[in-house]
Amino acid sequence: MGNKRHKPEEIVTKLRQVEVLCGQGMPRVDAIRQVQITEQTFYRWRKQYGGMGTDQLKELKRLQKENDRLRRAVAVDLGMKLSVKPR
Repeated sequence: MGNKRHKPEEIVTKLRQVEVLCGQGMPRVDAIRQVQITEQTFYRWRKQYGGMGTDQLKELKRLQKENDRLRRAVAVDLGMKLSVKPR
């Protein structure tokens, strides 16, 4: 199925589509295949994003990016402090 990166909105949509199809009586495996993801991907997404709305998912991604940026800034700052040792 390829190495496609899905946007948070797409993840939530596909999870909901699977649940709707299952609610209509389709077996879960068939529903997962119909939305063109693997079973492994479905269960990983459900564990990670299950119950989240699109807005919550966007906020989570924004916070993760901000956290990464701040970690890099701290690492650079520590590197500069370590390279200039006081005597």
